Amino acid sequence: MAIKSSIHIKPCNTKSSEAHNRRTAEYMRNIGESKIYIVSELSADNEQWVNPDFGNPNLQTHYDNIKRMVKEKTGRAMQEKERERKGKNGKIIKVAGCSPIREGVLLIKPDTILADVKKFSEECQRHWGITPLQIFLHKDEGHWLNGQPDAEDKESFQVGEKWFKPNYHAHIVFDWMNHNTGKSQKLNDDDMMQMQTLASDILLMERGQSKAVTGKEHLERNDFIIEKQKAELQRIDETKRHKEQQVNLAEQELKLVKSEIRTDKLKSVATDAATAIASGVGSLFGSGKLKELERTNEDLHQEIAERDKGIDTLKTQMRQMQEQHDKQIRNLQGIHNQELEAKDREISRLNTLLGKAFKWFPMLREMLRMEKLCAVIGFTKDMIDCLLTKKEAIQCNGKIYSEEHRRKFEIKNDIFKVEKNPTDDSKLVLTINKQPISEWFKEQWEKLRRGLRQPAEEPRKSRGFKL
Repeated sequence: MAIKSSIHIKPCNTKSSEAHNRRTAEYMRNIGESKIYIVSELSADNEQWVNPDFGNPNLQTHYDNIKRMVKEKTGRAMQEKERERKGKNGKIIKVAGCSPIREGVLLIKPDTILADVKKFSEECQRHWGITPLQIFLHKDEGHWLNGQPDAEDKESFQVGEKWFKPNYHAHIVFDWMNHNTGKSQKLNDDDMMQMQTLASDILLMERGQSKAVTGKEHLERNDFIIEKQKAELQRIDETKRHKEQQVNLAEQELKLVKSEIRTDKLKSVATDAATAIASGVGSLFGSGKLKELERTNEDLHQEIAERDKGIDTLKTQMRQMQEQHDKQIRNLQGIHNQELEAKDREISRLNTLLGKAFKWFPMLREMLRMEKLCAVIGFTKDMIDCLLTKKEAIQCNGKIYSEEHRRKFEIKNDIFKVEKNPTDDSKLVLTINKQPISEWFKEQWEKLRRGLRQPAEEPRKSRGFKL
């Protein structure tokens, strides 16, 4: 059976994604000795790639950088949490939070290489503007079979005494943001269908059916394994019921044969003919139909007992799997809490250093205030560097933003400079043509208001009387 292409994209959990994808030592310890879905001997076949333009390879650091970028580009904080708003019809609509980093799980073939998946991710970037940050090929995951595979199963292989069905796939971590606008890329259902078609073309796989056709939801890794085990348990239960029906039929047939034998005994007499009948009955008990039925019945009972034992073993494995999954979640939560505590300590230390810096360098606070003001107005990093570090004036054209008036005002060859406040040497002020920027914004706002008010205040001309 040909492997069908499939890609499932969801918000990336920056706290745990890299630990799973990189197979860190801490992550492998948390899984436990049973290695529920990973065969360590196959991990050497895994491959990975990190975008060289990524900068810091830590996903959480990149996430924080995106938050700052969104604030700089849009002037608003990035909406991370789900929120509610009222629609035009009065109904409450839930609006999902922004997911700037997303992770796609892509099905691949056993012979798929990193270059194939990299080409697919580059095509995604060209089509939809989503930037690949990391790629991981996993060829060591799957699930254990309860017994031997079916005849048509050509993928499963034996590891020790057990059979393992591999799940070859790749993880692609995308930056989902447009860094020019500070907004998230918008992909609809048609885009996702085109992405699946693109995957089948590049990876030379049969195209899978979309969720809109099948109606099936994607299952997470551990849920998928549990569902497989439940299906196997259901199959065993059905086999057990079939065998029990066979046993009942055999017992009924056995009772019927015994009843016939008793009837024959009552009809027999103490003659040579009766002796012959008794001999025939003895033969029936020893090697005839009755003995065969009893042997078949015994075999069926033995098989049912073995099935019951297998079901109990499977239930134990499922319980252990759930316990190990819960333990893994608790361990990851513990690691996350430790990271939060470490960050809190680091923030406290930095706040102490910042307090000392403000005390040792009184103008530092003013420099930071000027930097924030320049960023809100719309100056670039280089422009801010000229104003604050080099202490040079800059000449600009275009539009600058006023946070107070919540609008942009046009400038033409105007000169900007950061100077000391003439009334307070401990303060700094941003000037435009040697005028404080706040006063200049106020003047532009008054001009705009007068321009809007003037047409409304013109007196209406008299049309006289018409006879």
